[in-house]
Order: sequence, then C-alpha cells, then structure tokens
Amino acid sequence: MAAAFQDYYQTLGVARTAGADEIKKAFRALARKYHPDVAKDKKEGEARFKEINEAYEVLGDPEKRKKYDELGENWDKPGVSPSGWHDFPRQESDGPGGGAREFHFEGTGFSDFFEQFFGHGGGVGGFSSATRQPDSGIHHGRDIEGAILVTLDEAMHGAVRQISLQSVDPRTGEAKTESFKVRIPKGALEGQVIRVPGKGEAGVGGGEAGHLFLRVRLASHPDFRALGADLYYDLPLAPWEAVLGTTVRVRSLDGDLDVKIPPGTANGRKLRLRGRGLPQPKSDERGDLYVVAEIEMPEKIGAKEKELWEQLRRESSFKPRD
Repeated sequence: MAAAFQDYYQTLGVARTAGADEIKKAFRALARKYHPDVAKDKKEGEARFKEINEAYEVLGDPEKRKKYDELGENWDKPGVSPSGWHDFPRQESDGPGGGAREFHFEGTGFSDFFEQFFGHGGGVGGFSSATRQPDSGIHHGRDIEGAILVTLDEAMHGAVRQISLQSVDPRTGEAKTESFKVRIPKGALEGQVIRVPGKGEAGVGGGEAGHLFLRVRLASHPDFRALGADLYYDLPLAPWEAVLGTTVRVRSLDGDLDVKIPPGTANGRKLRLRGRGLPQPKSDERGDLYVVAEIEMPEKIGAKEKELWEQLRRESSFKPRD
C-alpha cells in the first residue's frame, strides 16, 4: 500500500530549479508564519509547521533532494530504486508464512510517504531478523523503526506524544491499528533513539513482540540551528554596528535577551551565551547559545549616504590589504 506522493517543492512554494539559498529563505518565511508559538490557529499552524519541516528536511539536504528528484512521482514503481534507497513497507519477512507486513505511523510528525522513502536510511540497522527457538514453533517478532520529529520546545521541556502504528497483512489486507503514548525525554538530541518496548512486530506461538525504535529528528527552526545541545543564532549586523559596537535584543528559548556586540566585531564572530542552549541528556546542565555575527551590506544607498561613505574612505586609516 503505497503512500501518497508529497510534492515538497509545492509545500515550500519554490520551483524545482530553486537554489539552496532560495529554499532556505522560503522555509524560514513559512516556518516563522506557521510556528506554533506565533500561529493564530495553533492546531493548523502545528500541522503546517510539520509539513514545512518535512519538505525542508528533504530539499534542504543535497543527498535527499537528489534521491527525491531522481524518482519523483515514480518513487513506488517496481524496479525503480536509486542506490541506497530502502523500500520500507516491503521488507522480506523471516516469519512463518512469508510475506512482508507493512507498518504505517501517525503522530510522529512525518508523513507516511516520508517514512517509506526516507524514514530509516542510516537508522538503527533496519528491521532486525525474526528469531525462532529451535523446533519450538516460537517466533519472536521483528523490531521496527521510524523517525520522529521533535521541536526544540519539546527537546527543551520533554513531551508525551500519541503515536498510532498500523500493521497491514499483505495477504489479506487486514489492518490492525494500535495507539500508545511515547515519552520524548527532556534533552532529546538529533539522532537519539527512543525505544518503545513491545511495540514492534507481534511474536508467534508465544514469542515476544519486537520493539519500536524512533530516531529523533530535531525540527528545523527559522532562527536557531542545533549542534548537539548547543544552539546557533545568526545575527544580522550593519557595518557601523560591527565597527562601533551596540546592544541588540535577540531571541532565545528562554525569551528575549540583550546581547552586547563589542566594537570591532568581525563577520562570523561567535558570541557565547553560557547555559542558554538545549538541556544536556540526563543532566541538569544545558548547552550554550552562540550568537553568530553576520555583517550585512546595504544593496542601495542614497546620495547623502554615498557622500558619507566616500568621506570615510578618505579619512579612514584602515588598510585591509596591508
């Protein structure tokens, strides 16, 4: 049962020829509009934010985008499979009777299409083999895995997510859906695996059920980048602000902060705010927030501004190439 194709270019409102900067700009604009913290309709905003994140997860990654573009709407056609692609719902089964049982998620923050196309590339080892106790007829269920989209707010405070897992028997088409709660721990980081015991494939003949493994994918944020427990915030500065210094109000996960920009701040300089990042896993300590200076140049200037820049050029003792 193939999932519906998702047109990620349409989701972000960009052309298929869009460059990386255009895709990033479109994501940021939409993410700011639909971020659950600011959206007028919180429920709708949360749903759109997840769709936007999924699209950027693919189009913002050159390898994923290449794979996506190679297949397009033919992604589920037999025999069409680029190198490295994992056909999620058609894994061969070692269990009795043969046939591959399909699994579909709801509540993870990713569409079924994403799970089938990208869900466990580089994951926790794919499906583990079903095991059997010799001559006993007892089969242990397979482990299954997927991805779970975790917002920075959820990583900051922890959360409980309602997940639905549907299992489809390919021989009969019979579907069985089970819903359960998954705890997202405070301090969950990119790539961390959340183990949900007994929620994998059912065992046979009294065998134990497999487990469900959900790999954390931190949701892209319009303002912050996460690297481990540290956060990075790109701060645009005017040339005179970098030269003369200033105080700028910036966002953080704890609210707005006033940050002092020292005189002579160079482009790319990182200003470290200790303890303002994400929680460290299983610790009371937090990572740091790095404010990264991005000196912006005006694209157009008026006659008076041009005159002042020319005066500065004549009088300045600064020689960048000496």
